[in-house]
Amino acid sequence: MLLVLSAEHRAHLGCLPPAGGAAVGELGRLALEQLRRGAAPRACESAARKLNISVDIIQHGVEGLVYLLTESSKLMISEVDFQDSINVLGFSDELNKSLLQLYLDNRKEIRSILGELAPRLPSYHSLEWRLDVQLASRSLRQQIKPAVTMKLHLNQNEDQTAQVLQTDPATLLHLIQQLEQALGEMKMNHCRRIVRNMK
Repeated sequence: MLLVLSAEHRAHLGCLPPAGGAAVGELGRLALEQLRRGAAPRACESAARKLNISVDIIQHGVEGLVYLLTESSKLMISEVDFQDSINVLGFSDELNKSLLQLYLDNRKEIRSILGELAPRLPSYHSLEWRLDVQLASRSLRQQIKPAVTMKLHLNQNEDQTAQVLQTDPATLLHLIQQLEQALGEMKMNHCRRIVRNMK
């Protein structure tokens, strides 16, 4: 699977020094630091002085590298696919080798960092439900007013929480149809490919 880069990301990666080597190593170090701790303007200024390059070029290069490394690591693209993805940028062989080595050396750590940044969403544990039907009231002797009450138990950060929901059967049927439609779409090849690459 090839990584498709937008024009903006290509422009940012175009700021990389063509020779590769020490400059790419320094920008790679800054990109990894940005992933670990967030943006560090002082580190960019220091690298700009050290490499005798403007701060804007350093920042754009780091942003381009962060995108290239995170997207490649998310998709766990192979060595060959990574090379094919960056070959379209027209870099020198030396720069391509430097980028490939940077990716291969750091992809596991980057995946680990991305995993820690992912939001911890609650997961399903169990569901209790009850059907209530109001057959009459003081004002109306004969009426049928059904309501479905559900208690949804969720696991979140090793704790259990519960949400109580109430709806009428028509709304519940509509919700079921929407969920079944979404599950049907998940079986399509395009969605399967996206889900496979998210793991």
